[in-house]
Amino acid sequence: MTSSELWTRETADRYDAEEAENSSPAALGPTLDFLAELAGDGRALEFAIGTGRVGVPLRERGVPVTGIELSQPMAAVLRRKADEETLPVVIGDMATTVVPGEFTLVYLVYNTIGNLLTQDEQVACFENAARHLAPGGRFVIELTVPPLRFLPPGQTAVPFDVSERHLGFDTFDLVEQTLVSHHFTRDGDDGRYRRGTCRQRYAWPAELDLMARIAGLELESRAEGWDGAPFGPDSAQHISVWRKPVA
Repeated sequence: MTSSELWTRETADRYDAEEAENSSPAALGPTLDFLAELAGDGRALEFAIGTGRVGVPLRERGVPVTGIELSQPMAAVLRRKADEETLPVVIGDMATTVVPGEFTLVYLVYNTIGNLLTQDEQVACFENAARHLAPGGRFVIELTVPPLRFLPPGQTAVPFDVSERHLGFDTFDLVEQTLVSHHFTRDGDDGRYRRGTCRQRYAWPAELDLMARIAGLELESRAEGWDGAPFGPDSAQHISVWRKPVA
């Protein structure tokens, strides 16, 4: 078992509703285009597939998808959308769980590598991706760039969403290289808010490149978003692609 926090049934049951905007065809279109092109005629493996926000529509595009998911409740929600034959899911952690066969694409989206709270586990995740890739295959990660430039001396918190129904901010431990995302979400119209937290380990793009090198992968490309916009010094996130050498 890794250090990842286990998502509960309560969280799983409301996940799709809370992520409805990010699950719309308009929001997912560039992601699916990007991943389908890299998968080509091969198979795709999604680490931390969750409720299938990406994996299910990618499978509907004709890409054979297999998933690894630590949370049984999250996988149970996915199973309402696609059966085991259509989209196999193995319950386990993304750093060590092995599934049969080779894949042309392994991908990990939505900052989820941060769920692994130690550097060793994140390195193991890269090694596990390389283990599953066919020669020439790609490993893709979507990850936020740590917003530490917004921290003046003595401050430890950075807001990332301030809206009518949700307040979200991250608090940072700069020594341990970890953060806690705090969420205050208004569930109804009675003024009450539900509080939730999630711990993550943040990593810089250069650190991920070193993890990839340890796993025998080579950086192929890095963009700011799924639409291919160039990555630059002010980019808030990145889509990175590492390739397994053919020889």
